[in-house]
Amino acid sequence: MATNGAVSSSSSLIVSFGEMLIDFVPTVSGVSLAEAPGFLKAPGGAPANVAIAVARLGGKAAFVGKLGDDEFGHMLAGILKENGVSADGINFDQGARTALAFVTLRADGEREFMFYRNPSADMLLRPDELNLELIRSAKVFHYGSISLIVEPCRSAHLEAMKAAKEAGALLSYDPNLRLPLWPSPEEAREQIMSIWDKAEVIKVSDVELEFLTGSDKIDDESALSLWHPNLKLLLVTLGEHGCRYYTKLQVLENFNSRKKKKSSEVMGKFEVLVRSVLLVEEPLAIGDVVSWLDVKGQGLLLLFKSFFLGTESACSFRGAVDAFHVNTVDTTGAGDAFVGALLGKLVDDQSVLEDEPRLREILKFANACGAITTTKKGAIPALPTESEALNLLKGA
Repeated sequence: MATNGAVSSSSSLIVSFGEMLIDFVPTVSGVSLAEAPGFLKAPGGAPANVAIAVARLGGKAAFVGKLGDDEFGHMLAGILKENGVSADGINFDQGARTALAFVTLRADGEREFMFYRNPSADMLLRPDELNLELIRSAKVFHYGSISLIVEPCRSAHLEAMKAAKEAGALLSYDPNLRLPLWPSPEEAREQIMSIWDKAEVIKVSDVELEFLTGSDKIDDESALSLWHPNLKLLLVTLGEHGCRYYTKLQVLENFNSRKKKKSSEVMGKFEVLVRSVLLVEEPLAIGDVVSWLDVKGQGLLLLFKSFFLGTESACSFRGAVDAFHVNTVDTTGAGDAFVGALLGKLVDDQSVLEDEPRLREILKFANACGAITTTKKGAIPALPTESEALNLLKGA
């Protein structure tokens, strides 16, 4: 692990881009912000949480963003360094303050947010302030959507993504929806989706899935409506119900590479077979068939593979991993712990995306990290070490 905020020469660096701020958490649980008798300050901000989660689990991480040139800003930079995260990508703004957020978990289980950032330093990061050398050294580049809300940070975000991708980094995206920060829900949805097709790993919560799809159903069909061709792994976190995963779908690609070798007679037989299964009388376009099979059921998908692709199976699978049940105090940062744990395992071996048993083990580990984070107040103070996560796994 990097120490004192210095990046080692290893190629396993995970760079996290976006906001870092101070979370103020009530001294008692289950009350609204107005009812809280007092607050504890805790460092936070989803991208920074992910960077520290990676480092605390033994990985190499760096953070890119902007803080106020104030006591809170320098405190946050110090916390990154203390946790082994490189601060070489941090800029300080003399004219804007470090962002603040008041966060509480109400008695009904819902989180309540109040932000102070009009504007805060993180919103003012410019493209010319980016440490492109650091960004290009990343093997994984992770980001959220809050940095897309206003200029100039939006342009800086897009430039950083471009530089990382051109250098060969795996792009990881967690929208981390915070509607109070956006001008409108419509603007939030549009901007979040504006970079959707660039990411290769995407994590959304159940609430974000409903928001982005406009559906109140948390199921495979809704999740797969968010799929895009460049995606390798889509994750939906479900809180106390664990997570669901979806991997890269190669059926149509395999079909395109083989279709010239198949006679029209075989194609006709296959279409008749599928139409009889689907109870459809009209002719079907093969793309429509593949999409329907993928969304509606693994059984029909296997029928397609075995009939048309032969014994060579397509590399795609999906499933669910259960959560760990713990004494929850504060859910802030649980998703960030999950993402950090996942990326820390993927950075050196992306082949796990093609190996379902190994992927499930990684997601079980990520679920354990997320669960532990909910047992303490605040995000960064609650992020677990690897030994803590392994102990929870052993006790399960």
